[in-house]
Amino acid sequence: MDLSVLFFLLLAAVTTTVNATDHIVGANKGWNPGINYTLWANNQTFYAGDYISFRYQKSQYNVFLVNQTGYDNCTIEGALGNWTSGKDFIMLNDTQRYYFICGTGGCLNGMKVSVVVHPLASPPMSAVPAEHSSKKSAAPAAAARGFVSLLATSFAFFGLTLCGSDWI
Repeated sequence: MDLSVLFFLLLAAVTTTVNATDHIVGANKGWNPGINYTLWANNQTFYAGDYISFRYQKSQYNVFLVNQTGYDNCTIEGALGNWTSGKDFIMLNDTQRYYFICGTGGCLNGMKVSVVVHPLASPPMSAVPAEHSSKKSAAPAAAARGFVSLLATSFAFFGLTLCGSDWI
């Protein structure tokens, strides 16, 4: 594979994951019995491309992706996924409801969480006309977008130069 093509594939992968959020289940309490994961999930907003991660003692617990019946009944029959590392990062690719449970019996003690994944949000349109908005409040967001754009352009130029591409 041409080095410049490889570089652009790498750049595309990096730029598409810049906005992804890692939602750590239970925050600093982790994946353990006796925690209200419904409350935790209700305080999160999940978008396609985000990660949900589970932190737990791998000798005691695990994570199963199940359907709603498995979630409601704490059963792993017909599970759609299974993780056991103790630090599991799961990409939420599809806009749907996901159901996760602990398959070692922890589900019966509250170790289950259901999350709804929304389509990737478009940049918000300002409800206030531009002439009435504060330049100061818009500056950080504009600067961040400008920086990301500059960074991506710099990487692309550097990659083309490094790879000796005929494109420049």
